[in-house]
Amino acid sequence: MTLSPQISVITVNYNGLEDTTALIASLRKVIHSCRVEIVVVDNGSRQDETQLLRQRFPDDEALTLIRSEQNRGFAGGNNLGFREAKAPWLFLLNNDTVVEEDHWESLLQFMEQHPQVGALSPKICFAFPPYAVQFAGYTPLSRITLRNALIGFGQTDGAAYATPHSTPYCHGAAMLVRREALERAGVMPECYFLYYEELDWSVRITEAGYTLWYLPSVTLFHKESQSTGQESPLRTYYLTRNRLWFAQRNRKGMERLLSWGYQFGVAIPKAILQHGVHRNGAGVRAVIRGAVDFLRGKDHKGDL
Repeated sequence: MTLSPQISVITVNYNGLEDTTALIASLRKVIHSCRVEIVVVDNGSRQDETQLLRQRFPDDEALTLIRSEQNRGFAGGNNLGFREAKAPWLFLLNNDTVVEEDHWESLLQFMEQHPQVGALSPKICFAFPPYAVQFAGYTPLSRITLRNALIGFGQTDGAAYATPHSTPYCHGAAMLVRREALERAGVMPECYFLYYEELDWSVRITEAGYTLWYLPSVTLFHKESQSTGQESPLRTYYLTRNRLWFAQRNRKGMERLLSWGYQFGVAIPKAILQHGVHRNGAGVRAVIRGAVDFLRGKDHKGDL
């Protein structure tokens, strides 16, 4: 008799076959403290990578592969995975994370002992030397400028990041969610497509009556570089547009107006000037397009 899974790991794949293969292999090799099913959503990759993954893991009965012909974005991909997940605990993992240790039972124990916690994120470090901290919790978003910081970002891992604590937001690269919290808060908002969706969803979970936590008993490593893509037009576009979306969805009255005023009056002109000084025409266009698409109410999806 096959026992039901305790954790459903949900990962979104977009032209990332090798990273996703490595993640699945590491989960099967490392995680033995709890029963794990893996749900992979192929999010509109150029070729159907679910077929290739099944060829690589033909005997894995606890591996569910879902193909979406359309790139539905980070939230949309995870929402497809939620529909197929069977476990009471849902663990969102980026496909480029690296699992090197178990101790996952500590995550379940913490959640079971603290029923008011709706979601948590473990410690996340960069997967390349010097393996600096990427995430040890978030600071709150400022009410008007919508800026915040990753606690510990770029710092050497150590005792300063070894204490569990509440956090206003969880990190989308590694986020363990209580199924009841998902049912009460609803699925991830798909209007963002990329960036800010896990912050918005964290707000929805706390509004549903739960708290969020950072738990460093487990460390995951993220292959994202500290410098990769920081000035890409794709990132610039979505950050510009989605700060405005976040203000619309999560600020009211005068706070919303002041936040929009700051974005249009300070942040956006400053970004255009900075890109212009560096003769980055693509960056200038991305900022303008992000602002204009928000004003037009355009829900842009896909590559720029």
